[in-house]
Amino acid sequence: MAGVDVAFVQPLEHRPKPSNATETEREIPVIDLFQLTQNHQNSDSMDVQTEIVSKIGNACRDWGFFQVINHGVPSELQQKVDATVKKFFYLSPEERREVKRDETNPLGYYDTEHTKNVRDWKEVFDFTVKDPMVLPASCQVHDQNYELHELRNQWPNYPPEFREVFEEYANAVEKLSFRLLEIMALSLGLPEKRLNGYFNDEHTSFIRFNHYPPCPVPHLALGVGHHKDAGALTVLAQDDVGGLEVKRKTDGEWIRIMPIPGSFIINVGDIIQVWSNDEYESAEHRVVVNSERERFSIPFFFNPSHTVMVKPLDELINDQNPAKYKEYNWGLFFKTRKISDFKKLDVENIQVHHFKESD
Repeated sequence: MAGVDVAFVQPLEHRPKPSNATETEREIPVIDLFQLTQNHQNSDSMDVQTEIVSKIGNACRDWGFFQVINHGVPSELQQKVDATVKKFFYLSPEERREVKRDETNPLGYYDTEHTKNVRDWKEVFDFTVKDPMVLPASCQVHDQNYELHELRNQWPNYPPEFREVFEEYANAVEKLSFRLLEIMALSLGLPEKRLNGYFNDEHTSFIRFNHYPPCPVPHLALGVGHHKDAGALTVLAQDDVGGLEVKRKTDGEWIRIMPIPGSFIINVGDIIQVWSNDEYESAEHRVVVNSERERFSIPFFFNPSHTVMVKPLDELINDQNPAKYKEYNWGLFFKTRKISDFKKLDVENIQVHHFKESD
């Protein structure tokens, strides 16, 4: 413990146990999207789409996680992004903190983030797809008459290509996210574009760059503590180091998601869970660190507009399957959740299960 802040130490029941993390098998489904990225339409491609819809539906139902290959985001762009991320995090601490975020504007660089009220072993940089991004000024999840607040991206001076590279990347991953959203809608028996309208010009999606330095106490700390993602879906790029683990639903074991070069890891967020009325479940996951190698990852959090009221979709509820959640405003939920990232709270931060209907 010498030299390590106790704020990083996980409660005993959540400390990583490497021997319990399955690394030898790639159990998370791997889905090839090649046919979906092609423009031509014929009977064979429609058959392939039907197969992909089925595979993604099964993955969302059984795991809440899957990997995609041949997804249409150019490998050259991914390599350019990886190089630029490293250039930024290799700046001096003073240079990185020139774009440090705070509670007023939670965009930019940060190195003291909390998950479940425990500090993460990582540093991050956040920027939004829509600039500015509009959110409620209130951080009270039940505020009915909130004012709006604009959040604006902070861009570092170095590397000089930073903004251009990441705006190009954001456009590419946003396009992929809409396609995945449409496939998920089809897998639920809904029209292909049924969910797209929730992601209008004010959608609150953002990208995060994660840097996990080597950790002297990998048995006590986590890069990110156990959690579920609050938004609709997450599209994650990770390097070859690995460290992302998902809790397997069948037995609660932590399963390591092994890196596939150029792939993306997709996971269902709480909003999809609520829209599907628990047909699909957001999976608990975490990030382990090691004492020898640093790790980089880039999640894209695909989130709807702040005005969206999240509730089970009318088409998926009936007398036999009533709504399992009360509706909530996404903007207020998101803002309330963001505040808990900055400091340890006296209470549990807001979770989707707080809106669960009583049985």
